[in-house]
Amino acid sequence: MLRDVFWLRGETEMRFSNSWWITAAAALALAGCGPSGGGGQGTNVGATGELDVASFQGGYGIDFFQQAAKEYEAKHPGVTIKVTGGPRVWEQLRPRFIAGNPPDLTWPGWGFDYWPAVYEGQVLALDDYLKQPNPYNTGKDAPKTWGESFEPALLKLGQYDGKQYLLPYHYNMNGWWYNPDLFAKNGWQPPKTFQELLDLCAKIKAKGIAPITYQGKYPYYMIAGFLFPWAVSVGGVKVTDDAQSIVPGAWKSPAMLQAATMIKELKDRGYFEEGANALSHTESQMDFLNGKAAMIPCGTWLYSEMKNQMPAGAKMRFMLPPVVAGGQGDPNAILIGIEPWIVPTKGKNHDLAIDFYKFMTSIDKAHQFVQEKGTLMAIKGSDKPPLPDYLVPAAEAFRSSKTVYSSEYRQWYPELGTESENAMAALLNGEITPEQFCDRCEAAAEKTRNDKTLKRHTMTH
Repeated sequence: MLRDVFWLRGETEMRFSNSWWITAAAALALAGCGPSGGGGQGTNVGATGELDVASFQGGYGIDFFQQAAKEYEAKHPGVTIKVTGGPRVWEQLRPRFIAGNPPDLTWPGWGFDYWPAVYEGQVLALDDYLKQPNPYNTGKDAPKTWGESFEPALLKLGQYDGKQYLLPYHYNMNGWWYNPDLFAKNGWQPPKTFQELLDLCAKIKAKGIAPITYQGKYPYYMIAGFLFPWAVSVGGVKVTDDAQSIVPGAWKSPAMLQAATMIKELKDRGYFEEGANALSHTESQMDFLNGKAAMIPCGTWLYSEMKNQMPAGAKMRFMLPPVVAGGQGDPNAILIGIEPWIVPTKGKNHDLAIDFYKFMTSIDKAHQFVQEKGTLMAIKGSDKPPLPDYLVPAAEAFRSSKTVYSSEYRQWYPELGTESENAMAALLNGEITPEQFCDRCEAAAEKTRNDKTLKRHTMTH
């Protein structure tokens, strides 16, 4: 099952204690650790030797990376690449990092605490490498540097304290999905505004169909699918930037309160599927695919996650969340999250690891990944036609949007993330009011602000 690194999901949402990085740091004496091969001044393209690659094995598998390794080996005789992985690969990597024997290149998956690893010097800064060309991008229109081949808004998500540590590969776009056949049959149009949504929901409910379902066991879906998009629509992206940057009062802003009130209005009108609070992600998504609900919030991983369970003839189409008419925000704003790879500081061959990742992020390989795995890539030009039908609206939305934002605070501040989800669950259950939801989140943000042991992040656009 695919899980977004910044939107942690699944049967069990677990995090490792940050303390193991402190233990690792003490054991490894990280001070003074630096890049091999000249600190990233040149790729070791002609080198011989072995490369150790470890990858999370989710909905996209690891077969693509294994095949890419074979192709790379054919281009570089004398290089041997071993690609291993698993659905909980971070558990295999933890003792390797502590022992000072991490892989050379890794996508450690959604259960890995990336930022504590960065804080403790376990992840290589890659800025010098990004200034180099990518030899696997050819042609007169090829980007001059490797860094220029990435979508800048996605590359930015892997930066801390002015340096680049995480590199994006594919990315997930959060939005809503609807059944185009059901809509066409009834003469319905995807709603563009919240008022249009309310009008449509009334018509859908009259047909005996739940207008909207959601992944109730994992309330963050509703934060990313309802709360943040509507807060941004009302007040602009600064609203969520400030909330994630734990600016005092940000979680109680008028825009955040209005967004929470909109969620409550949908609940009070009976426009959510009955019993959705108890549904897992796959259960609610199956209800959507089976026609029990007309719409569902989810990211662009939906097709990949559900393709093996999809009923015959089931269809899905992506749309952006309906906006608030007259709001200050960009009506085409989109919320995204990256699936980052890292180069461990203690890896044995940084240059070869980087060169292999350059190969995997070349425009041709990135487009191939889109075609084979059905997701969008962080590489410019990788969304060229042909695209899978269900990805076309998402790709068009990304290209036309002037505002790309993300949700990072759960990775930065886990306790704030947990409390915001608990508060969202209580709001959806009718246990608290929108005002109380905002109060709870602001109290958690205040606690985070007062915790001097936490590294600070600032979200800016």
